[in-house]
Amino acid sequence: MEKISLEFTHEGAVAKITLNDGKGNVLDAIMMNDLHTVFNDFKTNNNIKLITFEGAGKHFSFGASVPEHTKEHAGKMLDSFHKLFYELIDLSIPTMAKISGQCLGGGMELALICNFLFADKSAKFGQPEIILGVFAPPASLLLPLKIGWTKAEDLLLTGKIINAEEAKALGLLNDVFEDIETMGTTLNEWIEKNIIPKSASSLRYAVKAARIRFNDVVKTSLPKLEQMYINELMETEDANEGINAFCEKRSPVWKNR
Repeated sequence: MEKISLEFTHEGAVAKITLNDGKGNVLDAIMMNDLHTVFNDFKTNNNIKLITFEGAGKHFSFGASVPEHTKEHAGKMLDSFHKLFYELIDLSIPTMAKISGQCLGGGMELALICNFLFADKSAKFGQPEIILGVFAPPASLLLPLKIGWTKAEDLLLTGKIINAEEAKALGLLNDVFEDIETMGTTLNEWIEKNIIPKSASSLRYAVKAARIRFNDVVKTSLPKLEQMYINELMETEDANEGINAFCEKRSPVWKNR
């Protein structure tokens, strides 16, 4: 695997996935393919009780690769990205995101699909897609389900960035820690107390039961948003201008069409 690392801890009960591209842990095609590979391997491992996600270095993830959002690549990118969500739903293994630094765009969406979200005080959250003239399909579903319409739309329609304390106040996070070291130590104890004593098989049924409506919304509506993105949004001038402007490191010039 080129852009993630996988380590099993707690006698094989915890699968620790670290996003690592050497900088901002961008969820590009290579990293997504690495994730598909490990998720496929997890299908035949009955002993996993928890999957954890974290970022190498200072940041969780800057998000999906903006150059892969261009009109010619968007369809392939979204297909691969959204498949990650379907795969995690089908696995039904409890998931945890351990977040430091920037957790933006597709990186935040990966965190949002998790059952448990923890962060340290360095964490920053946001869905800035609208600033580029596009929208975030998974977050458009996951945020309202997790924190309600009013709070979700504030993030989705403004693209604002919030800190960890604000994210906790919105109901996005289970807890916030002073620093990454404290988070690591405390969560290890949390896992040993709350996850390890449980049956891996029963945990999966508990996840399916707790998320029966959540999963139904994602599986039913995400394909619709994917098609809206590819067949409608990317046919507009402004969506293409926003992506191109970002790649060219300039301000977009909107034509409102």
